Amino acid sequence: MNREMIKSKKTDDTCVHVKHSSGLDIYVTEMKGFSSVEALFGTKYGSINTMFRQKGDADYTRVPEGIAHFLEHKLFENEDCDVFELYAKTGASGNAFTSFDKTCYIFSCTKDNYKESLKILLDFVQKPYFTQQTVDKEQGIIGQEIQMTNDNPYWRVFFNMLRCMYHEHPVKIDIAGTKESIAQIDADLLYKCYHTFYNLNNMALSIAGDISADDVLAICDEYLNDCEDKGLETIFPVEPDSIVQSEFREIQPVGTSIFNIGYKCRACDGEERLRKATAAAVAASLITDASSEMYQRLLKEGTINSSFDYEIFTGDGYFCVIFSGESEDSVKVRDSIAAETKRLINEGIPEKDFQRIKKSAYGALIRELNNVEAVANNVINSHMDGVGPFDAIEVLSELTNPDVAEFMKNELIKDRLVMSVVEKEAE
Repeated sequence: MNREMIKSKKTDDTCVHVKHSSGLDIYVTEMKGFSSVEALFGTKYGSINTMFRQKGDADYTRVPEGIAHFLEHKLFENEDCDVFELYAKTGASGNAFTSFDKTCYIFSCTKDNYKESLKILLDFVQKPYFTQQTVDKEQGIIGQEIQMTNDNPYWRVFFNMLRCMYHEHPVKIDIAGTKESIAQIDADLLYKCYHTFYNLNNMALSIAGDISADDVLAICDEYLNDCEDKGLETIFPVEPDSIVQSEFREIQPVGTSIFNIGYKCRACDGEERLRKATAAAVAASLITDASSEMYQRLLKEGTINSSFDYEIFTGDGYFCVIFSGESEDSVKVRDSIAAETKRLINEGIPEKDFQRIKKSAYGALIRELNNVEAVANNVINSHMDGVGPFDAIEVLSELTNPDVAEFMKNELIKDRLVMSVVEKEAE
């Protein structure tokens, strides 16, 4: 095993990284004095990974939308026992999630029983058990989940926005898929996707807390199965820079109309994406800054309220800056965002505002280093994004005012601005 100590140049925080003989990347963050432990066992497999092939395959395999999420649900069904019952015996809280580009299995517990909980995690994720009978049952359950999310106005306004942005990229499809797509899933297809994406060479383990790296690695030696690297390759449709349409509205039974206003930016990977996302976050913070003239004017007018916020939404093949909130005049909000963006590009970003927001963001990253859950999540997210555990701190510390100005000029382009609104019914 290749064992290395990764150390932050800025904070001296450390993380042990091992490329295990099984193929798994293991990250152990020893945080002395903390009472809780957080572990994530994840695969770089999300809802957008619908086309793939392995070495030796002549053609790409295309699978139904929603199958990554479906597989996550089914993996908790062990042939011999219920995984949650096993966690209950160790006092751990187990969970999982599927996002657009990853699936992670999680447990949280006290430091006293983390070893037994880790054994459960490593064991069940490596033991798939699917039958057509249980798959048929799950189709009904997930079908109800899809209906519930379709009835959620915040979910609808978000995906309506993505469909305004993306012509081809599968990020515009609900993570759970559709009732029609999950109806195509069977046990054989689940096994195919499992053996493709749950290969340990495509996975990572991140665990943080008052733990011992030696103890974690000993358990990994015992429980991990050797896996051959099969040269997994995923592919996405060619996505143009242009948007599909600039606006979409629908009426739903909501108390207040809600909006997502987003700039579609050009996608990138690895360190370039981290640097771009860091600049994007500072740019968006400037636009949503509660002390800014634009924010105060819209707030006093009643056009926005304290829900006005931003998100940097990025992954393999997609990148956008999203502004969200509640308003009965979303057009005014959109036009104000576009005008403020243009003003900052033309007039420049005041250095005092840039420094204030940068320091605030830096402080937030430092605070997360004292949170076991945040550390474990940040480490695995960094790995999946192809960067180091502490690279975000390094990149932010090096960020300059011109970096943010350049990002705004090159990426926050009015022709790539879209607006999605869920309006309340007329009284």
